Amino acid sequence: MDEGLARAGRAMAVGTFVSRVTGFLRTLALVAALGLGKGLFDIYTVANTLPNSIYDLVLGGALTSVLVPLLVRYPDELYAQRLLSLVVYGLGATVVVTTLFAPQIVDLCAGDLGADQRRVAIVLTRFFLPQVLFYGVGTTLAAVLSARGRQAVPMWAPVANNLVVVATTAAYLAIGGTGSLERLTVAQTWLLGVGTTAGVAVQALVLCLATRGTGFRIRLRADPRGVGVRRIAAMAGWTLLSVAAAQVAIVVVNRLALASGEGALGAYANAYTLFQLPYAVVTVSIVTGVLPGLSRAAARRDLSLVTAELSRCLRLSGVVLLPVAAFLVVLGPYLATALFAHGNATPSAAALTGSVLAAYGLALVPFCGYQVLLRGFYAMQDTRTPAMIGLLVTATTIGGAVVSAWLVPGPRMVVGAAVGYALANCAGFLVAAAVLRGRLGRVDGHRLLRAHGRMLPAALVAGGAAAVVARLTGQVTGPGWAGSLAVVLAAGACGGLLYGLAAWALRVSELRTLVSALRA
Repeated sequence: MDEGLARAGRAMAVGTFVSRVTGFLRTLALVAALGLGKGLFDIYTVANTLPNSIYDLVLGGALTSVLVPLLVRYPDELYAQRLLSLVVYGLGATVVVTTLFAPQIVDLCAGDLGADQRRVAIVLTRFFLPQVLFYGVGTTLAAVLSARGRQAVPMWAPVANNLVVVATTAAYLAIGGTGSLERLTVAQTWLLGVGTTAGVAVQALVLCLATRGTGFRIRLRADPRGVGVRRIAAMAGWTLLSVAAAQVAIVVVNRLALASGEGALGAYANAYTLFQLPYAVVTVSIVTGVLPGLSRAAARRDLSLVTAELSRCLRLSGVVLLPVAAFLVVLGPYLATALFAHGNATPSAAALTGSVLAAYGLALVPFCGYQVLLRGFYAMQDTRTPAMIGLLVTATTIGGAVVSAWLVPGPRMVVGAAVGYALANCAGFLVAAAVLRGRLGRVDGHRLLRAHGRMLPAALVAGGAAAVVARLTGQVTGPGWAGSLAVVLAAGACGGLLYGLAAWALRVSELRTLVSALRA
């Protein structure tokens, strides 16, 4: 690993880790205030998910796939200003329209709700919809920073968002905030709505200040023409198709979870948040550092370098993610109890979250590998192929959730939905690898198989040891969040030590490379 990438990777990993830690504090604060397993937390989750879904559907998925490659190819300031203007005008109009139609959007995405549930969901959704604009501004400015070699800054920006929401929940509890939907007052609703959206606004503000610090002038152009709207639309059109399909999957899973019983959606959402942590800290940090160089290599048609960079990303992320996946499968229930069995949360909801998290452990490696391979297509400015593969992934995800709801009635259907998500990402990874092999000529398959063939036994040893230690420690500490925390610490430390020893004995060179880069 070259020194520049190692330095950027360290900075991004640290920023992402701090962001995710504060994100956990945010989640824990919301769980304590609104109550995991309570109807209010489910309604808040639905309403706060809608801006993300609308943003991704309208523009977000397209921005993620095309912004950095475009800004690398066209680095002048005027182009970036016009692109930012296009985003602001488009998403500003989207906020106005979706706010007017908030009741219909809630009915579509949440299904049949009680009168009080629907009323609160609509009010919160209208408070949260301005986040769509702030997300777009933040994503565009993050791409400008990345194209200018400042990839680590966007990783730190969510810290501000998380701290604002934590402060909001503290104020909510201070004014007598409740976990009961029926006892929620108008003042408490306003505080939750304004405070949550203010967090996203502050996150965008941090990125504005950081971008200005690079010398970039943030200026909206009255005429945003000149950014190649037709070209962007051609690139983004396929991505929008894939994103639309993904949003259908989200709506289906959310509606099935809400219908399965109180607390199921909150458990599913919190488990997904935990599942995303290793991906964000490890894979995103590595891929974000590689993406500009990957885009330049693709522009030069240097396919051997594209293959080498993708292989390196897969191997360096796999050496960390394989043992983490094993730990999630083994320790998921203990981890969820330690984190969520507090405040207004119900023990059954915490236990359900742990079961979903263990199922998500099966998805971690294929999901991250699939996301890495998608960057290869995006670097070559091919959004059609990822969209087609994305439709397969979405169909499998929906099928898994529907089958789970049919076979496992009640809240535990979300565990089966997580297993279906794992199968969907396995299919996506395998298909993407096969297509890339035809496109690039090779995907460094022999080297990848050799590397993962050494990592997997080490991860299995670590996971088995963690399971034994967890069982023995649990008999001593007993149930409850304190006992679960002791189990996680003891089993995690033992398993992590054994993984390091096994990887050293099996000569896993990627672990040595990663450790050397982080120590440099």
